[in-house]
Amino acid sequence: MGCDDGAMTTAGAYAEFGSREARGASPTYERLSQAVARDDGLLALLDGLPPAKRQPNLLFGVVRWLGGPVDDPVAFHDYVVTHWPAVEAELLTRATQTNEAGRCAVLLPLLAALPQPLALLEVGASAGLCLYPDRYAYRYGDQQVGSGEPILDCAAVGLVPPARVPQVVWRAGLDLNPLDVTDPDDVSWLDALIWPEHAHRRARLRAAVTVAAADPPLLVRGDLVDDLPALAARAPTDATLVVFHTSVLYQVPLARREAFVRLVRGLPGHWIANEGPEVLRYDGLPDPPNDALHNVLALDGKPLAWARGHGQEMTWFG
Repeated sequence: MGCDDGAMTTAGAYAEFGSREARGASPTYERLSQAVARDDGLLALLDGLPPAKRQPNLLFGVVRWLGGPVDDPVAFHDYVVTHWPAVEAELLTRATQTNEAGRCAVLLPLLAALPQPLALLEVGASAGLCLYPDRYAYRYGDQQVGSGEPILDCAAVGLVPPARVPQVVWRAGLDLNPLDVTDPDDVSWLDALIWPEHAHRRARLRAAVTVAAADPPLLVRGDLVDDLPALAARAPTDATLVVFHTSVLYQVPLARREAFVRLVRGLPGHWIANEGPEVLRYDGLPDPPNDALHNVLALDGKPLAWARGHGQEMTWFG
């Protein structure tokens, strides 16, 4: 999670990450986040970076990718201070590009209900692992949909799961820094972004990388406003264009975010957004089911469900 348009201090962002995102999901990152929030030395180093480069997920991922410790806050502090030039260089170069295939589980009900076949275009696609919703299998409670690997589990409330996976005839992604599923270095960065305790997500990453590497997606390096129309125009006209994104827009300045919304509303086809309620605002949202951090899943600007960030839970409105 990032500070929305600079409204939160770095210490506040780390404290909130620990209490709202990591709590109950990663004891290691909950403990580490709260320690960084009280660490004046680390906060001073982080505050010398651009706001988007101070994020907990980015810092922790970089340290893990460099081989540093994250299980002990004192050792983490010492490593970051001692190796700050290397840590800083990676923070400035890399981005939080968590490519969680599990997010397809909350997208699937919308994708399956649209006119088939589909042309998928993901904004902020990272390595493109969420462009294969038709190749994975899903479990919603005791109901399974599809027959592929990995099997994506989602606790769904108020949802009748779709009968089948969608038919996808074209898939493309747009990203400022697309990752290559056939490049071991890029895949190792995706692995470093997975939280330490989440062995099931590591296994899921390996299975999803196998799927994508066998049929690599079209990934275009570009900006979500400047370069989206040209990529959308490459989609086959006899398929339903679906532009979608998950936990991407918080990294985009407000003015560009608003320009993107205006642009995507004018494209043919449909728009699926899965973003935090403070990032894309909607009137009259029901209360979320609990205090954990949730995204709002929306179709063509209409909010439909609360969804957890890794696709592990969704609660349908009404």
